[in-house]
Amino acid sequence: MRANQFWMKADKDSIGLLQEVLLKWFEKNQRPLPWRDKYEPYQVWISEIMLQQTQVKTVLPYFERWMATLPTIKSVAEAKEDQILKLWEGLGYYSRARNIQKAARQIVEEYDGVFPSDYDAILALPGVGKYTAGAIASIAFNQDRPLVDGNVIRVLSRLFLYTKNTRFPEAEKKMWKWAEEILPKGEARLFNQAMMEFGALQCTPASPDCSACPLASVCEARKENMIHLIPDRGPARRVENIKVAIAVIKKEGKVFIQKRPEKGLMGGLWEFPGGKVEKGEGFKAALQRELAEEVGMKVRNIKKIRNIKHAYTSFKVDLHCYEADYESGEVKLGSATDGLWVDPEELTNYPFPAANVRLIADLLV
Repeated sequence: MRANQFWMKADKDSIGLLQEVLLKWFEKNQRPLPWRDKYEPYQVWISEIMLQQTQVKTVLPYFERWMATLPTIKSVAEAKEDQILKLWEGLGYYSRARNIQKAARQIVEEYDGVFPSDYDAILALPGVGKYTAGAIASIAFNQDRPLVDGNVIRVLSRLFLYTKNTRFPEAEKKMWKWAEEILPKGEARLFNQAMMEFGALQCTPASPDCSACPLASVCEARKENMIHLIPDRGPARRVENIKVAIAVIKKEGKVFIQKRPEKGLMGGLWEFPGGKVEKGEGFKAALQRELAEEVGMKVRNIKKIRNIKHAYTSFKVDLHCYEADYESGEVKLGSATDGLWVDPEELTNYPFPAANVRLIADLLV
């Protein structure tokens, strides 16, 4: 990699130009997002947790529903966990929702329900790391704290022609250093958002409109015709394919659901019982084995409902869904922490994984 001419020779004027251009661009192009109305710390916090690995357009209805239901930190602290998870249903990474409630209870206990402004106090909250603490401190309180997310990494890598794998620790360290050095004092709230918004709307991952980019003249990746190669995120991660069989078990007009353990994938959510299909095993045989092992039940009249395919970050699920009638066996939970027989119409009151939600929609038609 050749020495970056713009960065290696950067002086106050060069950095000042970069700051000025981005701030002006943000003033003109920023999206009217609800958490930007007053930069209320509680709202900034919730938006930042929701936005992790999730697009703004996906987050907006979740954010509006959350705030309408839980308008204060105290209301989050006092809510039932199922309500928290139901509001989060479909966003994934459910430990984040549970950590929000843990943090809310800590804020109520230690700060009388007022979100702390001290950076170290923010960082000490459950579920809050370096990025989130910096985001809240800078955006909600306008403190001079840098931010580095995926959008910022893309903008900096292209501007300064960083060609190494940006997933490596040395790359992360460099990005945070650059972000800190170009941060204009007293302008962190707007500048950090400008950097992220610029990456989301202008310096996009695929097919960015470089001809209309206000930073085109100082973008080293554009000069070298390497926009399509930067940032280097390394080889694609291997995606595992999993086959699962589940059953909607019926008994006297009710159906059985069970609750997943709090720790682990989709912790605390409810689901229909079943499990992975082992190699060489048929779907119905796998289902009967899983039901015997996990809930101690025997079923009859097993009928296929549908297949549902759903992709997660590191794996894909081929979900084979059946309905069956309860035959015998006292419920004995295996890994689940709770089990209930509920009316089908009550299913929408409980938080479920996304694939189960799609199945429930079919059941209630």
